[in-house]
Amino acid sequence: MKGQKNTILFLSLTILLAVLFVADIVLGSVSIPLSEIWAAFTGGECDPSSKYIALKFRLPKAVTAVLAGMSLSCVGLQMQTLFRNPLAGPYVLGVSSGASLGVSIFLLGLPLLGVELGPEARNFGVVGAAWLGAALIMSIVMAVSARIKDIMVILILGMMFGSAATAIVEVLQYLSPESALKSYVVWTMGSLSSVSVAQLWVLVPVTVAGLILSLLLIKPLNMLLLGDNYASTMGLNIKLTHQLLSLATVLLAGTVTAYCGPIGFIGLAIPHVARMLFREADHRILLPATMLTGAVVMLACDIISQLPTTGYTLPINTITALIGIPIIIAVIIRNRKPII
Repeated sequence: MKGQKNTILFLSLTILLAVLFVADIVLGSVSIPLSEIWAAFTGGECDPSSKYIALKFRLPKAVTAVLAGMSLSCVGLQMQTLFRNPLAGPYVLGVSSGASLGVSIFLLGLPLLGVELGPEARNFGVVGAAWLGAALIMSIVMAVSARIKDIMVILILGMMFGSAATAIVEVLQYLSPESALKSYVVWTMGSLSSVSVAQLWVLVPVTVAGLILSLLLIKPLNMLLLGDNYASTMGLNIKLTHQLLSLATVLLAGTVTAYCGPIGFIGLAIPHVARMLFREADHRILLPATMLTGAVVMLACDIISQLPTTGYTLPINTITALIGIPIIIAVIIRNRKPII
């Protein structure tokens, strides 16, 4: 009976994902008929401007929304399991702030040194800088967690590390010229529409590799649910598992942050939504469910942020915060202790 319920939920989420994916391409400041979208994708006759908007702008944005939602929610679930705390996530633990620090050094620090970069160097340099920044904070958090077993202390230290990274960013902002500062501030608001087709050639393979690595870690994640000591007695290599989880976190959170900006609350809230829907702790069900739910929610956030009736596009961060904050408040109220 439970398996049948899960099948129905997975099927419903998949259909909803497909509907929202098409809606994200159709809807926008310029409404494009579905027939025009179909003709653009099948090579039929359609308005050239509609074809350009659909293929060069909205399709990359929709693909980015799916990958970003899957990646951030996946990282959030992994961190909540690894640290055995429902409030753990890439934003809370400072990983996203570390990625932002790397990007700010690249976008704001290099111009201060008189270094000018071309478009291709920026495409690859931004994501590389985000990886390094995320890896730095993640390494510090993992090193601290190896010595301090109090999960709440680790969360507090993670927020402190994130605040320290933010302070360094603010110094760079203060010293930067107006042109560089403006582009960075726009980036911090979060956007799915800034990812170009060329950048997808980096975003897609890296995030897919990170998601596959996460799926390969399902069994170790299930073992970690009962603690490191139990997992170790069952033959799990704890050190290697932590390193692989850190690698997946850096690839997923770092890449999404580099190209979409620091998107908050998806990694923190979506795993709880998946738990409430599926009533599962088994990562064989929970991890795919979290990834699928994250993609659906991110597409919905992108559609809402476009406000087709007014022609305005809001920063994606504002929508994810408005959706994620009530969920987290509900989790805190309903659960006085970790639910994992």
